[in-house]
Order: sequence, then C-alpha cells, then structure tokens
Amino acid sequence: MCLTNRSEILFLYDVTDSNPNGDPVDENKPRIDEATGVNIVTDVRLKRTIRDYLHAYRNQDIFVREVRNDNGTLRTKEDRLADFKNDPQQVISNCIDIRLFGATTAVKDIAMTLTGPVQFKYGRSLHKVNISYVKGTTIMPSKADNKQGTFTERYILPYSLIAFYGVVNENAASAQNLNLTENDITLMMEGMWRGTKNLISGSKFGQMPRLLLRIIYKEGNFYLGELDKRISLQTEKLEEEIRDIAHIKLDLTQLISSLNNHKDKIEKIQLKADERLMFTQNGQASTLSEALKGFQTEAITF
Repeated sequence: MCLTNRSEILFLYDVTDSNPNGDPVDENKPRIDEATGVNIVTDVRLKRTIRDYLHAYRNQDIFVREVRNDNGTLRTKEDRLADFKNDPQQVISNCIDIRLFGATTAVKDIAMTLTGPVQFKYGRSLHKVNISYVKGTTIMPSKADNKQGTFTERYILPYSLIAFYGVVNENAASAQNLNLTENDITLMMEGMWRGTKNLISGSKFGQMPRLLLRIIYKEGNFYLGELDKRISLQTEKLEEEIRDIAHIKLDLTQLISSLNNHKDKIEKIQLKADERLMFTQNGQASTLSEALKGFQTEAITF
C-alpha cells in the first residue's frame, strides 16, 4: 500500500576517533562550519550509508551505486538504464533508492527527473568539535622509496554527536507515481540505524546510532519542522572536550512542548534509543518513554 501520511525523522549518531564525512577538496578533513565550530555531514553521506546497507544486507536493488564491468571499468548511466530495458518505470519499481530519494538522469532521449519524497538536511553536531591530526607509518614502502615504509596522515574527530532531520513527503511520492510504501520507509530507517553501525572501515569505525524518532501525522501537509533545533545538549564539560555519550544528556523539553502543542495532529511516534543515551526534560532526568507519555508510541524493533 502506498504511503498516505506525512512524517518527520530525527536521527542522532555519534563518532569517536573517526571522520564521518571528509571533504575531498580540503585534504579529506571532516567538514566544519568555521563560524560555529560544529561538524557538518552531508545528506549524500547519509544516503550512501542507507544505500550500501540495503544492497549488502537486505538484497535491495540500488540504482545509484558503484557497479563495474568485467574489465574493471565503471558502468555508466546508460549501462544502468539498459539493465532495466531503458524503462524509467522499471527503475522505479525495482530500485528502492529511487523511490526514496529520486534521481535526475538524462540519457539520449530518456529523461528521469524525480524529486525524492524523502529529503534530509545536512547533519550537524549538537556541539562544537575539535579536529585531531594523526600521523603514522606503514611497513610497506611506497614505490617512490622502496627502502622503508611510508608516513601516513589523517584528520579525525575525537567525538561528534550528529543530528539529522528529514521529511517524508507523501505528496511528492503520489504525484510522481513512485509507489513509495511504509515498508520502504522501514527499510530506510533500518539502513540508517544498522548501516551507521556497520560502517566498519579505517575512517568510519567508531560510529554508533543513538536515537531514531519518526513522527507520523494525521493531516496531509502538516509537520512541525526543525526537529533537530528542538533538542539540545546538557554537559558539564566544554563542548570541544566531550569524548563520550556519557558526558552529555539530551534535553527534550522544547521538542516535547512542541509535540504537545500539536498533539491532535499526531497519529503516532515511532522510536528507538540506545541504552547509553540519557535524557532530561524540564530540568529533570527522564526516559524517552516518560517524555512521550500520552502519545501513541511504537518501538522500532530492528
């Protein structure tokens, strides 16, 4: 059944001694807002995490991914469209990432311009961060100097708690005949949570999902907006000195107040939280279940 309700998503994850999203034109340094000192992660990075997880672990066909020919060369847009008989409707039917995020592809006389029903803002850390520069060595020598190992260097963040905010627009899905389903959204959220945890590489290891909320509304077109700005951190440390989720508490006061102000418009709230994440509300320690008491809630169980 196609999606009929508007919904919003709030997703928090943290990184420890890793680089959540390097800038390739700036020595692959973590992206930093120089005016505020907060860490930035692009929506493209989050979508890549989701796509890779769904393809590798859930056997979902993904259109926007790296596919190589037998000779090692990358397959082009023309090649990928040919996989689906140059029929955009087959691409939509088979590829979950197109139903979720849309695509813009023009090849010869075939055009596919789809606005993704799911849109995310850039993720931003909820606190200022510091970049660390780490140097090391390798045993294997480089080709330029085969007498000894070479030096390595990379930039990491000792810690960053990142918040992503997104909207699921049911109108965009129906207007473009994308046939986006509730199961598609569930798989996407699984990709966010488990995909983040499964980024086990040299630069990404140390990422942990901490909070996932999806607010589903009764009315078409209504949504609160800016869920990421309705939460804040409480900590006894300087922001740049935070090194672990145990050093902070997430203040839900403003978010819960906003939800209560529009309670009649909310159908239900889906939620999942890491056991190490602590919450406060109105200056008092709280749990997520206590804070959302009075709302119809549904535990996300993947």
